[in-house]
Amino acid sequence: MQPGNITSSYLARYRRLTEGAAEPGGTTLPVTGAQRRFLLARQLDPAGRPVLVPLFFVFPAGAVDTERLRAASAHLAALHPALRTRPLVRRGVPLQVPGDPVGQVDRVRPRPGESARDALLRTLAERPVDGPPLRFVLADDGGPQEILAVVLDHTACDEQSLGLITAGLSEAYRDGLGPQDVPAGVAADGMAAYADAVHRQLAAEDRASQPEALAYWAKRLADLRGGGASAPVHAPARPAPGTGSGTALRRIPVPGDGARSTAFPVLLDACSGAARTLHGPDAVPALGYPWGGRPPGAAPVLGCFLNTVAHPAADTGLAERASAWWDDLDRADTPFDEVVHAARRAGAPWSGRLDGLLTFEDLGRRPPLRLGDATGRETHIDGRPVQAPFAVSVSYGSDLLVRMAWDRSAVADHRAEEAFDHLTDALAALATRTAHPAPAG
Repeated sequence: MQPGNITSSYLARYRRLTEGAAEPGGTTLPVTGAQRRFLLARQLDPAGRPVLVPLFFVFPAGAVDTERLRAASAHLAALHPALRTRPLVRRGVPLQVPGDPVGQVDRVRPRPGESARDALLRTLAERPVDGPPLRFVLADDGGPQEILAVVLDHTACDEQSLGLITAGLSEAYRDGLGPQDVPAGVAADGMAAYADAVHRQLAAEDRASQPEALAYWAKRLADLRGGGASAPVHAPARPAPGTGSGTALRRIPVPGDGARSTAFPVLLDACSGAARTLHGPDAVPALGYPWGGRPPGAAPVLGCFLNTVAHPAADTGLAERASAWWDDLDRADTPFDEVVHAARRAGAPWSGRLDGLLTFEDLGRRPPLRLGDATGRETHIDGRPVQAPFAVSVSYGSDLLVRMAWDRSAVADHRAEEAFDHLTDALAALATRTAHPAPAG
């Protein structure tokens, strides 16, 4: 263990707390650095709400058997401990305790004047804070279609987990399986694999918290200034109309594999420009994006093993930004809270709040959700709270589906729309260059 870093200190406190203690239902486990961050966000939320990851699917009306889905959900939870753990903070120490597998499926009908979309958003906002990590909400407005929300607590999943969930649900639903169909030995092996992955992840985070890495991040983030992380968001020309979140969406064709390998640095550069549009041209806002996977040697278990990487949105140009990004990836395992502390110790005026979020999802890694004879058509429902002044989500399939949401209480609609146009124009230019490459020489 590296002396004095957050991960090693956390593990020492965890061991002192749990030594000799027995928990009903299973072994107590520590939490990963990403889980620590989400639990802290939950503690800071006035209502104690968890950070949720919802997926929305449209099915024909009557196609979903809720009891069969409930059994399939519990079957999945019996196989994957992350879907049956309770995150706790005991005497200031975050931990997770496995419990019994449960399946929860709620059918909701819109109230007068509501749409099925409105009913889903209301139900998600009212979600009990102590609910299971995996939950389903089926909205039925009496029409020809229903919307199924697959709702996950972010402490239980990351992007790699979503494919395991859609594939596992489809198979368990097809075969009519429930938790009783998971042999005790299989459940025990799953718990051992999950515990091993958690401990390997923490070991990797500890190695990534050595003084050299912390010095790198302190220098990398030293110039953060003027964004919402350290000052109010750049004042709009007029008050933002309305409340809640605004949204924009655009599909951009990106032909060829070459575009795929270069899309993320271009996307990061475009998001940096959008952040400066929102926070002011002289600002250096703090962007965050998830990165990572399972630690070396770990089984491909379901769980939360990503890290949030901080990125200074300085106006440096694409080539310099791409080069710095590769250097960042060499240290992408350094936990987010460790990076924040290192930057602040070095004098950076950063609260740790992010000015923007960027996620990049490869749809080729996620099988479709098939329940019986019906395959769900994935859709997107806007209007949920935004965890930063703005958030950009890009899904990569046969094209780039670019979505941007912004907090209308902090960002004016016209400024957000201007930033979105700049962002998508930059990505469209990438597609044009790929489709019509410049001649050699």
